[in-house]
Parts: sequence; C-alpha cells; structure tokens
Amino acid sequence: MGEPAGIGGEIALKAWLARGERDLPPFVLLDDPARIRALAASLGWDVPVAEIAAVGEGAGRFADALPVLPVPLAVPAAPGKPDPANGRAVIDSIDRAVALAQAGQVAAVVTNPIQKSSLYQAGFRWPGHTEYLAHLAGLPDDGTVMLLEGGGLRVVLATIHVALARVPDVLTADAILHVARVTNAALKADFGIAHPRLAVAALNPHAGEAGSMGREEIELIAPAVAALVGEGIDASGPHPADTLFHAGARSRYDAVVCMYHDQGLIPLKTLDFDTGVNVTLGLPFVRTSPDHGTALGIAGTGQASASSLIAALHTAARIAARRASPA
Repeated sequence: MGEPAGIGGEIALKAWLARGERDLPPFVLLDDPARIRALAASLGWDVPVAEIAAVGEGAGRFADALPVLPVPLAVPAAPGKPDPANGRAVIDSIDRAVALAQAGQVAAVVTNPIQKSSLYQAGFRWPGHTEYLAHLAGLPDDGTVMLLEGGGLRVVLATIHVALARVPDVLTADAILHVARVTNAALKADFGIAHPRLAVAALNPHAGEAGSMGREEIELIAPAVAALVGEGIDASGPHPADTLFHAGARSRYDAVVCMYHDQGLIPLKTLDFDTGVNVTLGLPFVRTSPDHGTALGIAGTGQASASSLIAALHTAARIAARRASPA
C-alpha cells in the first residue's frame, strides 16, 4: 500500500496500465479496493479493480483487471494529507505481504513509499521499512543491508537512517564488515555476479589525508578492508568519495560500500532518479521498492512516474527467479 495519501496508489495503477508494453510480472496490490477505484476514477483512468479473497487468484485476473487484496483504511485518504488514523492499515499491508512471502504464496514483496512521520504517530517505532522488515524476519535492526541500484551503479550503506552528526560515533569496522559480507553473498546469489568487486568509500574528504582530516580511515575502514581481503572478498579502499562515482571508476567495481546515507544516494539519484530501485539484502524473502518518497506535493494529480516501481517489480522478479533456480 504505502502511504495512502501519497503517490503509491497512482503509480500502481500506472504500472498496471503499462503491463503489456513493459512486460510486467503479475502483481497483487494490498490496499483498500474502494480507494483504488475512486483514485482511478478521479484520474480518468480505465482500470478495472478486481477485489480478490486470496492472493492465488491474482495471476488469473491480472491480464484484465488490477487484483487487490483488501486492506481497509480507517478513514478516507485525502491526497497530500497523511492521516495517522490510517497508519495501522499501512503497517498491516506490510505485515500481510511479508507473511505471504514467508508462506511461499508470493515470489517477492515490493513496497510502496511510506510516510514515516505519520506512522510514528500511529506507534511505529522503527526508523524505516528496512529495519521493520528485518524485525518481521526475526533479524536485528542492523541485520539487513540496503542496496540501491540504478544508472549502472549499486551502492550499499554501512549506516542508514542516522543523523549525519552521529555517523562517526555509530560507524564501526564490524558494520562495514557485515555490509560487505552480505553484499558479496547477495551479488553472487541474487544478481548472478560470480566474482563481485567491492569498492569501500572513505568517510572523510581525501580519505582523511593520512589522518589530518580524521582517523576513521586508518582505524576503522582500512582494517575492515584488509579483513575482507583476508576472507577472499575482492574489496578495495578506502577510496575518496569525490572520485569514486565517475564513469571510469564505476567500471572497476560492482558495488560501493558507502559510509552514510547521502554518500550513496546522491550519486545514484543523480545518475538515475527515475528508475532507481531499493533492494533489501539479507532477508529470507525478496523485497524491493521504488527509490523515491511519497511525493505528497503531487499526489492525486497523475503526474507521478511509475518507472521506479516498474523497475522494482522487474528486479524482484529476476531475484526471485534466481533464488528459485540457483546456478
């Protein structure tokens, strides 16, 4: 579902309308059918909505109608105006999707963007989707890894939803090692890369200038890279971030281990704002999502692009197929 006051509903409708030309895998939307019908009508889009009782009905209906497994809202959704009263329904949609994946009834979970500030008012206590999915899988909050892919670039984050001022305090060699190990395994199993190459970014400008601009590279990052190499992982660094993302540099690695959120997301969204995909590594089920937010300012107008959601659906299908038939 995602935030019902955001663009999740309309990009799901747009994705369904593009199902033939974009060769989309069949999907089921967990949402309020009345909301989706009303949204399609308000936008003037001819999208038949098929309310289904079980997810297994979805594939058979997908060609002719958008299958919706009902998750009722507490109050009608107003585009651009999140209501905490609907927070429980948003959380329920995530819970149900994960339960279906864990039961093997769906191949993957693709989540629409949530409005965390609204969910916090409904009692949601996790920093974001990634940490909550780890909780549902029985993992610690830091048990998973956020990978973003787009524009020929993949980035993973050693710290995620942490204020920039706190990054030096929470960044550890163990966190870097965990992220790199999980990424190395996932690139092999889920992305079909036999010998992954990992570039590890520095935290400070110029990789700390031999300690004159910070010692994290000397005390945390370089020892972590050495440990990874000792385990047989093709890792290098710490590399100054300002020279790590141009085309020539990108040809030398398969993913970058970034030290904080914006270090990875700024270059990725600059390269490919429209079709970037968020993949959660380390889960026992497949999860992807569009790499954008709820876009409350344009919600309900029909202007939102479904390109990132469509890319997330395709990525989820590819990973699920690889897991079902490992090489």
